[in-house]
Amino acid sequence: MNRIRLGVNIDHVATLREARKTTEPDPVAAAMMAEMGGADQITFHLREDRRHFQNRDARLVSETAQTLVNLEMAATPEMQEIALALHPDAVTLVPERREEVTTEGGLDLVRGFEKFAGVVKALGEGSIKTSAFVGPDKEQIKAASRIGFNAVEIHTGEYANATRTNRDAALKRIVEAAAAGAKYGLHVHAGHGLTYHNIHPIVRIEQIEELNIGHSIISRAVFVGIENAVREMVELIRR
Repeated sequence: MNRIRLGVNIDHVATLREARKTTEPDPVAAAMMAEMGGADQITFHLREDRRHFQNRDARLVSETAQTLVNLEMAATPEMQEIALALHPDAVTLVPERREEVTTEGGLDLVRGFEKFAGVVKALGEGSIKTSAFVGPDKEQIKAASRIGFNAVEIHTGEYANATRTNRDAALKRIVEAAAAGAKYGLHVHAGHGLTYHNIHPIVRIEQIEELNIGHSIISRAVFVGIENAVREMVELIRR
């Protein structure tokens, strides 16, 4: 089995800071601590409404991170310009709705083929790898390959929120989607709603190379600190 990379999403540190519009906690410091705990990648979402991460955060994390940097963003001209300026190691295109609490569902690459193709082409010309955040849907994964994405990140929210009676079916869809991603020559990542308690079946999927986890790690960090929370997740993934 390949070693799975852990990307730690630090958005929620910025969310706590923005609740009081103050200077702490600092997500830049959180990124450093996550790396000390063994994170392979720092992930953050620079949303159009800047509800948590700010431009300063994105710039400083991109400049100071010692591991990989993964920028989640909407496929807009503004974000494309920011990505080309920051030059992260990877960009994950995600859907964005202002009224949502967090990202809900995956991209519709079939309907938005031309729109996404243009962004992927521009980022690729800037030597930035691209990933598409999609549901466990074979048609969307096929479209990601045709558009030219380097990877797909499979939305695991349905599995994470499933009851005991429908969890196996949700997991099966992820397994089949991961196999489809590999079939179409894409790197396969996964994320959304993954926790210390539900991660084991996902880790066993052989095609998955990377997991991006935020809320569960930052929640755990309230009690044990970010470095220890990341280290515990790393141990679970690699056990």
